[in-house]
Amino acid sequence: MIKIAIMGYGTVGSGVVEVLNTNKESIAKRSGDYIGVKYVLDLRDFEGDPIQDKIVHDYQIIVNDPEVKVVVETMGGVEPAYTFVKAMLLAGKHVTTSNKALVAEKGAELIALAKEKNVNFLFEASVGGGIPIIRPLNSSLTADEIEEITGILNGTTNYMLTQMAANGSEFDDVLKDAQAKGYAEKDPSADIEGYDACRKIAILTSLVCGQQVDFTDIHTEGITKITATDIKYAKAMGRAIKLLASSKKQDDGYIAMVAPYMIDATHPLYPVNGVFNAIFVHGNVLGDAMFYGSGAGKLPTASAVVSDVVDIAKHLDRNIWVEWSGEKKELLDYKKSVNKYFVRTTATKEDVKKAFDNVTFIEAEGVTGEVGFVTEAMSEEEYTDKAAKLGVVLGMIRVA
Repeated sequence: MIKIAIMGYGTVGSGVVEVLNTNKESIAKRSGDYIGVKYVLDLRDFEGDPIQDKIVHDYQIIVNDPEVKVVVETMGGVEPAYTFVKAMLLAGKHVTTSNKALVAEKGAELIALAKEKNVNFLFEASVGGGIPIIRPLNSSLTADEIEEITGILNGTTNYMLTQMAANGSEFDDVLKDAQAKGYAEKDPSADIEGYDACRKIAILTSLVCGQQVDFTDIHTEGITKITATDIKYAKAMGRAIKLLASSKKQDDGYIAMVAPYMIDATHPLYPVNGVFNAIFVHGNVLGDAMFYGSGAGKLPTASAVVSDVVDIAKHLDRNIWVEWSGEKKELLDYKKSVNKYFVRTTATKEDVKKAFDNVTFIEAEGVTGEVGFVTEAMSEEEYTDKAAKLGVVLGMIRVA
């Protein structure tokens, strides 16, 4: 039996235990041996839960037990997860994590340490929940130059935008609904401000380019400024508003950003609604590919974690190569990217034409006292200059 430890018995950690118990036999066949949980590290006790006899409160117990070969980290946050994971790798134990914050900030260092110790640091569940994307990038798509990754990488914001579109609701109302249903945290800023999606696209870009991409360098806009009026305009245009995280290869580097976009029915991400996530990948040989599924949730995320455990079980004596060095990759300025822009203003149509030249005006049912229009394709820099000339801008959403 391969004995493992789980650090953090919250939603995902308890899900890992459930998956291991539910699919015990099939997992054993795929990994070559039974997998059993020896320890669960948590600050809390769980009286009445069968897991209680495995609970420990000191991570050093796991570090110092040679029987534990694999450690699952589902604590979240950078610390103390980083300290604990590093200690496990130094002790020659394999680690898998669902912790996007840890991977985005410390991924290159922990991958290098795992290579040095001939163990593995895997993180399939850190992006896309139950959607397989890390392993395909590391194995199935290695013959390609990945030229674009664009994804709906946050289920909370996608649910909220879907509800706004379906019901014509305002942002604050759908946020309360998402919190009531457990889709949004009490402090929802990581989701609604785009920070969660930002860390995920930073991880994917790091894997594609093989260097450390700093998530703080990625231009990030959330959905807090999206209104019911924006939804009316989107419907009038036959479009949907989605929070997209994208990374696009240019001749001289990569442009990465997170922002709301209006997309039409021909876009592969258009039909992705509710809490579902999807990731669009374009390779120079493959062409287009889509990965779609449950981007979060207890069991989907736990499924991805256990898939890493199975992969590790097959490679207990060998490091699985992951190309991600600590050398920082400088991103290109997002202001060089080219888009069309949907703009709302209280300026006159004549003033709009003076500032932006050729535009398409949009009329939306029930909207009065303002002008909505779509610009021609231009760089972010050009848009900023023209918007300054126009003066009053009520809102702007990029159009893909």
